[in-house]
Amino acid sequence: MSDSPSSAASPALPYWRLSSFYFFYFCVVGAMVPYWGVYLKSLGYSSRDVGIISAIILGTRIVAPNFWGWLADRTQQRLHIIRWGSFAACAFFAGVFVDQSFVWLVVVVSAYTFFWHAVLPQFEVITLTYLAKDHHRYGQIRLWGSVGFIAAVMLLGWLFDILSVRYLPVFILTFLLLIGLSSISLKPIALREASRTPGGFWRIVRQPTMLCFLLMSFLLQLSHGPYYTFYSLYLIDNHNYSSAVTGLLWGLGVMAEVMVFMVMHHLLRRFSLRTLLLWVLVVTGIRWCLIAAFAEYWPLLVVAQLLHAGSFGVAHAVSIEMVRRYFGGAHQSQGQALYSSLSFGAGGALGALLGGVLWDYSAELTFYLCGVCALLAFFIAYLGLFPKAHAVVESSDS
Repeated sequence: MSDSPSSAASPALPYWRLSSFYFFYFCVVGAMVPYWGVYLKSLGYSSRDVGIISAIILGTRIVAPNFWGWLADRTQQRLHIIRWGSFAACAFFAGVFVDQSFVWLVVVVSAYTFFWHAVLPQFEVITLTYLAKDHHRYGQIRLWGSVGFIAAVMLLGWLFDILSVRYLPVFILTFLLLIGLSSISLKPIALREASRTPGGFWRIVRQPTMLCFLLMSFLLQLSHGPYYTFYSLYLIDNHNYSSAVTGLLWGLGVMAEVMVFMVMHHLLRRFSLRTLLLWVLVVTGIRWCLIAAFAEYWPLLVVAQLLHAGSFGVAHAVSIEMVRRYFGGAHQSQGQALYSSLSFGAGGALGALLGGVLWDYSAELTFYLCGVCALLAFFIAYLGLFPKAHAVVESSDS
C-alpha cells in the first residue's frame, strides 16, 4: 500500500510516517499541557510551584533547540538527533516514578525536556525537505499532530473522571516511547543545502522584519503561557467543570486548529503573511478576554476555544513559513530552533512564571494581562512586520 494518501502531490512523500510522528509527539503535548498542572496539584504543590516546574519545561526550550539546531546544521544528522532525543527523553522522564519531591522533579523535567526539545524543530526541517516545492501543504501533515493532541486530551479527560490523575506519567511515558518508535520508520533524507558564508545566519536575524517577527512571537507565546499551564485548573478548581468537560474544551480548540491546517495552503496563497499575523493577534487578544470574563458561560468558552484556530493554528503555520522563507536551506535548522526557543521557550516560560505569581491573586487578571500582551504584539507587528512575499532571503544572504 502506498505511503502517500490520494491527496499527496508526490508518491515519494512518506505521508503517514511523517504524520504518525506528529501524532505521537502531540499526544505527549495533549497529556502534559492540560493535565500536568492538575497532576502537580494532586501532589500537593502550590500554584507558584506549578508555575516554576511548568516554566522549566518551556525554559529548556530556550537553550536546547539552539544547541541541537547548531549540531544538526554542522553534522547533517537530523534523523539521528531525533531518534536519540526521543529515546533519551523517554529514559529521563521515567525518573518521575522514582520520586516526586520538588528538587527531583526539577532535575527530571530539566533533563527530559532538554532532549525532547531537540526533536520537533529538526523534524520540521525534515518534513519541509520532503515537501520541497509543495511546502504550502505542510498543514496537511501537521494536522495529524493536532489529531494526536485531541485524542490524548479527550481520552485522558474521560479517564481522569474514573482514575486518579496520578496515572498521568504512565501515559506520557507510553507516548514518548511511541515517538521514538515512529522515528525509526523514517529513512534519512539529505537537506538541499545552500552555500554558506560566515555570519549569514546572524545577518538574517538582524533584519528589522525578522527582529520584529521574533519579538512578536515572544509576546504571543508569553500570552499563551498561563493558558497552557493553568487553564485546566481554572476550569476544574475555579469554575467546577469536570475533567471530561475540560478535555472536551481542549479538544474543541484543537479541532478548530485541524480545520485551519486543512485549508492553510489556500490561506497562504490568498493572504500575505503580515495580514494573517495581524488577524491572529487580534483574535488572540479577544480570546483571552473571553476566558477571563465569561468562564461561567460555557457557550462563550466554546467560542474562545474555537479561536484557537487563529491564536495557534494560523500563527504556527505562518511562522513556519516565515522561517522557511528567510532562512532557506543552509541555516534552516538554526532558524527553526531560534523561533522555537524565543517564542515557545522564552515567551512560554515567562508566561508560565508570571501566571504562577499572579494566579492565586486573580486568575481573571492573569488572562486580561495575556490580552494586553497580544495587543502589544499587534502594534509591534503593525509598525514593523513587512515580510517579503516570495524570496528566500537565505539564497542571497548565504
